[in-house]
Formats: sequence, C-alpha cells, structure tokens
Amino acid sequence: MRSATKSSGISFHHPIAFWIGCALIAAGVFSHGPMLAMGAHMHYRLAGMPMDTTMLVGMALIPLGLGLSIYGLMPRLAQMRASLQATGNHAWFHIADRVPLNRAHWTLVIVLIVALAIDVMKPATLGFVIPGMTVEYDISKQTAAQLALWALVGTTVGSVVWGRLGDLFGRRAAILLSALMFMATAICGAMPSFEWNLAMCFLMGASAGGLLPIAFTLMAEAIPAAHRGWLLVALGGVGTSAGYLAAAGAAALLEPVFSWRSLWLLNLPTGAIILLLNRWIPESPRFLASQGLENEARAVLLRFSGAHTSGEARAAIERDVDTAPGAPEIDAPLGVGGLRALLRGRLAGISWGLVVCGLGWGLANFGFVLWLPVNLVKLGIEAKATSALLAGSAVLALPGIGLVVWLYHRWSAIRTLVLFIALSALALLAFCALAAFEVRSAVAVTLATVALLISTSGVIAMLIPYAAEIYPVHYRGTGAGLIAASSKFGGILGAGLGVAGFFEHFVLSAVLIALPLALSGAMLLRRGIETRGFRLEDIQARLARPTAKASPPA
Repeated sequence: MRSATKSSGISFHHPIAFWIGCALIAAGVFSHGPMLAMGAHMHYRLAGMPMDTTMLVGMALIPLGLGLSIYGLMPRLAQMRASLQATGNHAWFHIADRVPLNRAHWTLVIVLIVALAIDVMKPATLGFVIPGMTVEYDISKQTAAQLALWALVGTTVGSVVWGRLGDLFGRRAAILLSALMFMATAICGAMPSFEWNLAMCFLMGASAGGLLPIAFTLMAEAIPAAHRGWLLVALGGVGTSAGYLAAAGAAALLEPVFSWRSLWLLNLPTGAIILLLNRWIPESPRFLASQGLENEARAVLLRFSGAHTSGEARAAIERDVDTAPGAPEIDAPLGVGGLRALLRGRLAGISWGLVVCGLGWGLANFGFVLWLPVNLVKLGIEAKATSALLAGSAVLALPGIGLVVWLYHRWSAIRTLVLFIALSALALLAFCALAAFEVRSAVAVTLATVALLISTSGVIAMLIPYAAEIYPVHYRGTGAGLIAASSKFGGILGAGLGVAGFFEHFVLSAVLIALPLALSGAMLLRRGIETRGFRLEDIQARLARPTAKASPPA
C-alpha cells in the first residue's frame, strides 16, 4: 500500500536520482565561476578566451545532471506503457468542480504566476543582452539578431515537445524539466564565443516555450469550473507583465555592474526557485486518473477539496462515487496519438481555427507591430513623436486585459475570443484605410494603434487558456502546446517577412495579415464551443456530441 507521501501528487518517482542530478547541474554552472572571475577586471569580457579544464568538466557535468534528473522525473515503465491505454472513470471530478476557491487553489495560482513570470523573463531578457553582446563579440546587429531568431525557433519546438511530454509523463514533470533547463543554460553567461550563445539560447527558448502551455494545462485541470476561465486569462496577463518587469529590473540593477552576462547567469537561481516551490506544485488529478493512478488522484482532490467541502462530498471522493447523477463518460481514446489526433476527426475544425489564429497573431505581433514605427513615419507622424505615440497607446491599452478577463468570465469564452480576433482584423484594416486615403491625423493613428494593441493582447491572453480547456486530458498538453507553437511560428514568419521587406508595403501587409485572422474568427464562430462555467468533462461530452445541450453549473 502506498504511503500518503507517495500518493500526494508531489513526490518524485526516483527522488535520489533527481536531487543528485540537480546538484550536478549546479556544480557544472559554478565551475564556470573561475573563468568569470578572471574577466572581472575587464568588466567580465570573456570573448576569445580559451575554455579551461574546470570549465570543460563543468560542461560535461551538466548533461549528466540533466539525464539523472530527467530519470528521476520519469514515471516507471509500467506507468509509461499504460499512459496510451488507460482511460479511467473520472466522474468524481465533478465534486472538485463544486468546491469554492480555497487556500490550496490560491497557493497553486501564486506558484504558477511565479513560474510563468520566470518563464516570460527568459526570452524578454534577449532585448537587454543583445546590445552588450554585440559590442563584446564585435558582431553586427544583423548577426546579433540571430539570437532572437534561435530563441523563437526554440520556443516553437519546445511548445510542441513539452506539450507531448506533459501528456506522457505528467504536467508537474514537464514544469520541473523547464526549471532544470533554465538552470543548465545559465552557463550561457560564461560562454567565450557567440556560437555557444546561439545553442544555449535555443535550449533556453525550448524550455521557456514548453513551460507556458503546461502551466495553463495544470491550472485548467485543478481549478473549479466556475473560476477556471477568468483565472486562466488573469494568469497569463499577470505572469507576462511580471516577467517583463523582472527582466527590465534585473537589467537596470545588474547589467551596469556585472555586464550583460549576469542576466544569463540569473537562469540558475530563477530555475532553482521553481524547484524549491515544487512541493506546492501537485500533479494534475485528471492526469493521474488517466494513468490509472486513482489513489494518487483522490489524494490530490482531497488536498483541493478545502475546509468547506461537506463530509458527504469528501466521502464520495474517497469512495470514487459521483454525487451528481448522469455524469458523462469522458475522454474516450481518439484512436490516433499525438498531433494527428488534434488535426483530424472531431477535433480538427476547432484545432485548425486556433492554429490559424495563432499564425495570424504571430504575424501581427512580431511583424506588423514591430514595423509600425517605421510605417507611422510614412503616415506623416514625425519620427520623434512616434515613440511617444506608441508608448502612450500601450498605456491606454493596459486596461484592455481587465476587459478581456471580465468578458471571458461573465459573457462568453468563445464569443469573447472571436470578438477580439475580429477587432484585431478590423484594426489592421483601419491602418490600411489610413494609408490608402493618406490620413495624417495623430488622433486617428492613436486610436487605430490602441485598438490594435488591445485586440492583439486580448487574443493571446485567451488563445492558450481556451486551448487548455477544450482538449481531452490525454491530449490537453499537446493541444495547448500546438496552439502556443502556432503563435511562435507566426512570429518566425513575421520576422522573416520583415527582413524581406514585406512590411514596407503597409497596405498590402495589413490586408494579408487581417485575412487569416478573419478566417480563424469565422472558423471558431462555426466550430468553437462554449467553455465558460462548464466542467472539463462536460466540455468533452459536448465535443463528442455537438448537438447535446448542457448547462453550466450553478
């Protein structure tokens, strides 16, 4: 019989291997300290310096430590074989959906906000390290821009890979794997060549891109249905803002004293913070039940049941009985594993709508918006006034996130998403009209910019949370990862088109980016389903039988 500790959802499968691996990773990073100290009198300039023996030994320790830690996180072979076969009967999750928010829920929310802020901080740091890196390595700005490209490619790949890992090995394991990768890539701060920075930046991007959809997946499966939607959207907004603020604050405090390298070295302590918080990151009870680990799933449910749960409800959890009659069977196997299960069959229509939306958003955010300062000058706005106009528009757009949270929670999840997709397309067409009719009004340009920033921010705030709500438990991490990857891939396309000069054609670029956004809005309006207030199990029942009627819980 398993002990309470083993069934709590916060234990490791091989704890000794995990913690030894963590120690080896930390030792590998610290072994780069002597080389950093040698460059202290030169403001930590290490470009061109040969790697010493201590540094090379440290680089060997890191993959060894990663291997041991990953082994410590992985389920045992019997559980891995069952992961693609077990379906379970999870009707008793309805009990957990009826409890009010309690200390366990809020603790998880706070921990995931911290994890997400650290996650966002990693790619946000790029903008602060590139200037110093350009000077130290004596490279052009175009060459330095490869760093951002490799990071973006890494986030795209990581979103898909981590999503699948989260479905196979667990949400908690995938989050902790990202933390381990953050710690390992801290050695980027001691690399004497630019090429090593590119490799480490790709790995950092992969881990950062992977943590994002998994954090939303875990929260979607642990928060009661009545509060799931607004908390998911708020998690993205608060975590993203905190991450950018943390990156800017670290750059202001550390870079003048310890150079740009200190921002990479922060990966070690920030990754360690997530590891130290691991005791408050339980495994998803729905994932545990899908693997046939029903005792462990019950233990996590009881942890989230709170003091307000009645004795009858708690007894029902322990007996594995649902107190609500007629609870549906859920999450039947789709017959095909991986991404194919999401892009074919009954999930295809909604999946393709979200993928096209992600691509359109990436093109708008990493393409059109980035080139907006250049194109505003063409609209007659003075170059000096452009930055002030954009900054003011961004400030005016901030309350938009609050509006998104309110509409998503109080009105409709799918209709709010479609509304903001449509507003994004209309804002792009507004810029098209301003350019076509040669409107030179600062007020009109400001209104169009505010509308674009509000609408695109709203789309990305809802896109991944919505994906985390609609997919079956066996594919939820993969689905959220796929949609996150589509937005990053759209960013790669946007960056490539920008280099090719596509966005210099202001009217044409606005129209061509508005088209996929409009198409995705139409697809989701037709195939999307409502998730506001519905239990995840009821959402699956509606996906299986689109004409079935269901009412949100009281």
